Amino acid sequence: MTGAPPIIVTGLNHWFGTGEARKQAIFDVNLTVMRGTLTVLMGPSGSGKTTVLTLMGCLRDVQDGSVHLLGHELHGAGRELNEALRRRLGFIFQAHNLHGSLTALQNVLMGVLVHGSIDPGTQAAAARHALTLVGLADRMNYLPANLSGGQKQRVAVARALVGNPDVVFADEPTAALDHESGATVVQMLKRLGQVRGTTTVMVTHDNRILELADRIVTLEDGRIVNDTGV
Repeated sequence: MTGAPPIIVTGLNHWFGTGEARKQAIFDVNLTVMRGTLTVLMGPSGSGKTTVLTLMGCLRDVQDGSVHLLGHELHGAGRELNEALRRRLGFIFQAHNLHGSLTALQNVLMGVLVHGSIDPGTQAAAARHALTLVGLADRMNYLPANLSGGQKQRVAVARALVGNPDVVFADEPTAALDHESGATVVQMLKRLGQVRGTTTVMVTHDNRILELADRIVTLEDGRIVNDTGV
């Protein structure tokens, strides 16, 4: 894919805590992510991969260094810019976070409202299309309690993708899935990169899906120790 990189991270540092309890968690991370690619962040628990993901995704304030997301600098960005950028992103987490009282279709419609980029007259059609893409055309009116774990996660994927985001941030999206369901989710994200130019950054411990990644970045103790894209 051509075009300016949607994510450029330069000299990123991050700390948690205050005073004597303050501890540095991220050390001088530099990372450029190209459009349409599937980048996997790996590393042991506590290595900083989820922290890096949340910093790139406007879910945590950048304290030191630079994160350039979709042409905008996040260091020092205000709430208005962060909120505008989040509407251009998709988020998938290990916990599907579906509303139990809403059907699969209604849960995906919640994603439409968050993005705010779809004409009101076509929102329902967009939600149905997203669910069809993830193989749930026959489960649209099911409540989460009547869906399997894999189906719930696919609803969460449809919700993240319904607004056609520029970048998808996924934190352990396959952890609760069997191999086939997990591979289906990752293959779908990879296909979106090829067809739509959607960029995906994924945190995972799942070695089973590494062969699908365009690039694998390994972190240890808050530092990048290996990068197959360099």
